[in-house]
Amino acid sequence: MNDLLSSYLPIIIFMGVALGICLVLIAAPFVVAYKNPDPEKLSAYECGFNAFDDARMKFDVRFYLVAILFIIFDLEVAFLFPWAVSFGAVGWLGFWSMMVFLGVLTIGFIYEWKKGALEWD
Repeated sequence: MNDLLSSYLPIIIFMGVALGICLVLIAAPFVVAYKNPDPEKLSAYECGFNAFDDARMKFDVRFYLVAILFIIFDLEVAFLFPWAVSFGAVGWLGFWSMMVFLGVLTIGFIYEWKKGALEWD
């Protein structure tokens, strides 16, 4: 019984410390927050649109375009980190395959730039 308790004691201590930190982080804003609400702070944030418009209004296509471009170019970084970590193991074949990937992405970026997709009127 004593051996079982000594095996689980670090886990129980870890869970207690985690619960304590969690409770402190939840309670801290209520204790130290500056409370001076005004109508602007209490209004809902909806992508720069007036919060009192119709909820079914159409968004500008540029919002979707920026989101899609962000996803496309963000995936580049998601592929670059594992490649950089394992660069020594993959050798020159991995290097040139990544250069081809980055080249295709660069060509796509230049195309989007030339089409004016990155311009915000």
